[in-house]
Order: sequence, then structure tokens, then C-alpha cells
Amino acid sequence: MRYITGGIAMGAALILGGGLAAAGTTTASAAPKPVPAAQAQTQSLYAPSALVLTVGQGATAAESGVQRAVTLTCTPKAAGSHPDAKGACTQLRAAGGDFDKVTRIKSDTVCTKEWNPTVVTAEGVWDGRRVSYEHTFANPCTAKAGKGLVFEF
Repeated sequence: MRYITGGIAMGAALILGGGLAAAGTTTASAAPKPVPAAQAQTQSLYAPSALVLTVGQGATAAESGVQRAVTLTCTPKAAGSHPDAKGACTQLRAAGGDFDKVTRIKSDTVCTKEWNPTVVTAEGVWDGRRVSYEHTFANPCTAKAGKGLVFEF
């Protein structure tokens, strides 16, 4: 009888031991699996390129009321409330994010000399750099000639 009881005890120990070992393996396999290189995406240390653009009547942004405002996000893809987000992002990328290049008026532009100022602003982040840009056009004619796709809304 002693051998039978010992055999049962030994069997129970093996079954329980195997169950614990199996439980240990299950816990080990629950660890996160590495992401395949094809699915891995590098995350930028910088915020995406995202801007708020405004147009107003007045000599400065502080003196003028905002007439129109849109959002423009260029990274990771062109989006926002801007009517031509893709075109505006393309123009900004071509200018290297330099808003002075975007608002440059061509030398052959002919406009009256009236003073009826229009101000445009850009606030946000472009390629990880904080942007706070303001430009005043002398009148609607120069604004139309110099605002490009970025401020065309």
C-alpha cells in the first residue's frame, strides 16, 4: 500500500510540476513580441508641422481683427481646414519653411500706392521649430500678388 500511495504522490507531483512549468512558459510567452522591421516606424523627436494661418485687415496683427483663419498640418501628411493643404505644404517645403519667400511679391507686379493694409500670420510648428510669423501687405492688390497658396483661403 505504501508503494501505491507513493506512486500516487509522485504522479501528482509530476502533474502539478508540469502544470506549473507550463504556466511559467505561458507567462514568459506573454512578453511583448518585437515589431518586424517592415512595420517599425521611426518616431520624430519633433512635433509635426502644424500651423494656424490667419488673414486680417490692419497694419499689424495686434491692431486688426482676424477675418479668416485655417489650420494646416504638413507632417505626416497634408491636412487641416486649409482649402488646398497639399499645395500650401508643397509651397512651404519648396521655400524651406521660410515665410518671407512665400510672401515675396514679384518685382514686375503693378499695384496702386493706396494704404489699405492686410496682415497675414502663421503660428505653430514647422519642422520642429516654433513659428510666429507676421507680414503686412500695403493693400489687397499686393496681398493677392504675394500671399501664394499658403495664405490663399
